[in-house]
Parts: sequence; C-alpha cells; structure tokens
Amino acid sequence: MSNERLMQVLRAPIVSEKTSRIQEKSNQFVFEVATTATKQDVKQAVEELFKVKVTAVNVVNVKGKSKAFRGRLGVRGALRKAYISLQEGQSIDVVAKP
Repeated sequence: MSNERLMQVLRAPIVSEKTSRIQEKSNQFVFEVATTATKQDVKQAVEELFKVKVTAVNVVNVKGKSKAFRGRLGVRGALRKAYISLQEGQSIDVVAKP
C-alpha cells in the first residue's frame, strides 16, 4: 500500500476516557478511519505506520446526530471507528507530538 493511501485510511486517533480505559485493560487502540476503508486496509496501515503486530480489527459505523443550534436543525457528520488489538507487549503512543 502506498504511503499516500496509508495516510488516507487512518484519519486520527480517538482519545477519551473510554479509549484510555480500553488501552490499559485490553491493549486496544481506537482510530477514526476513512468510510471506505476495510479491516484489511486498517490492519496494513497500522502495521506499516507504527511497526507493530495487529491481532484483530473491529470496525464501527457511527451515525451523525441531529442537533439544534439557535433554532436551526443541523446534522453532525457520521464517522467510522476502528478498534485495533495489538499483540501482548506492544504499544502505540497516540499522544506523542512529532
């Protein structure tokens, strides 16, 4: 897979209280991924970018919420999340600055 395609598959890490709990408990990391990305694409992208061994990838489609702002209705964008399980002893530093 080309380096350009790798950067399109993985959009951003999702950092929250829930994801940090998942990291500590079961060595899983959560990323926002492209809506067209498959599990195989995500696995290959993570392995090539972070030099780790991925054991499993679970993908979730999150629908956008309807919200009202000053009397106008709007819709938040939908997104796709990937839960990535790593081999025992491996880790990704998602909060490091380049």
